[in-house]
Amino acid sequence: MSLTRRTLMATATALALTPLAAMAQDGPIKIGEINHYKRMAAFAEPYKLGIELALDEINADGGVLGRELEFVFRDDQGDPAEAVKIAEELMTRDGTVMLTGTILSHVGLALSSFAAEKGYLYLAAEPLADSLVWASGNPETFRLRASTWVQAAMLAEEAAQTDAVKYATIAPNYAYGQDAVAAFKENLKRLKPEVEFVAEQWPALFKIDAGAEVQAIERAKPDAIYNVTFGTDLAKFVRDGTDRGLFDGRDVYGLLTGEPEYLEPLGDEAPEGWYVTGYPWYGFEDGTPEQAFVDAYTEATGETPKIGSLVGYLAVQSIAAAIEKAGSTDTAALIDAFEGLEIPDTPIGPLSYREIDNQSTMGAYVGTIALEDGKGVMVDWEYKDPAPYMPSDADVTAMRPAE
Repeated sequence: MSLTRRTLMATATALALTPLAAMAQDGPIKIGEINHYKRMAAFAEPYKLGIELALDEINADGGVLGRELEFVFRDDQGDPAEAVKIAEELMTRDGTVMLTGTILSHVGLALSSFAAEKGYLYLAAEPLADSLVWASGNPETFRLRASTWVQAAMLAEEAAQTDAVKYATIAPNYAYGQDAVAAFKENLKRLKPEVEFVAEQWPALFKIDAGAEVQAIERAKPDAIYNVTFGTDLAKFVRDGTDRGLFDGRDVYGLLTGEPEYLEPLGDEAPEGWYVTGYPWYGFEDGTPEQAFVDAYTEATGETPKIGSLVGYLAVQSIAAAIEKAGSTDTAALIDAFEGLEIPDTPIGPLSYREIDNQSTMGAYVGTIALEDGKGVMVDWEYKDPAPYMPSDADVTAMRPAE
């Protein structure tokens, strides 16, 4: 074989294996966005609207590196295998420079593993399982949402100040639910060693038998309850628990329960007195970055924001900042840019990505549920920085696989 022919064949092979985005030097910068738009429309659509608001603002200001920023939205139906298939198409056929998205943790974990295998960059915008950045972490995966560990630790801090000793937990039986219960138990036992966990209920995701779960918890006679259910599972649990008096005289701690996606559908059935993490968009002060985002989102969409709206907006801000820092769309340069990335101005203040584990410094809002005008709201809330609640650097390093 001649040198020229060998060279041509090697070049052709390299081009065939190179994502189209790496060869494109002009036109829009494309980002692959994979989510469960049909299966979880109530949660994915506000997230998409937040993305579109940020894109409109960035592109109206000249784009990124002088180019328009564009998201290519694809629906995976909540199926990990379908998400991986779409990811490959987005990178090799559609010319995207990186991947982002997903709500469900098992889908996010599948994409994270795929990204590591292929050397693609993946920003896990919404998945909450901490294994994404710790036990299953890899250099190609970054996570935006506030750590499940951090949010559970905030609730445990509040719980430790009460007289409750016997606790029951209820959580969906998959990666996120398992991580959320483990984090709450470890943090609460550290703060209050005498605590006992007398019941653990693990309904299948979105297939809860609420009556049976409520009865099982009641039989255990706990002093307090830790709830991780969300969506339709939460609504059923709240309704049956209220009807049967499960929450009477008991403190209840709800991870995510105060988020508008889950609290608003409860209407006047919202469980008063629960201490929760959430997003009190209706309580921000005029003149703050938080209220500026609410105003811009409401004007652009005609809707009030959800936590997903904020996450979508922050995802675009993060990606745009990383591309600007990298000065290119080269994958290796973008991964380097995300490590330690700092974004000074966001709706929640400065945001960065920790070099030690690729976790963002997004915090969480915590407060108590109350009924106002026939609907649930968070009162006495505050935004908490995640730093004091994170595991030690030594623990994080021990959890992450060796690179």
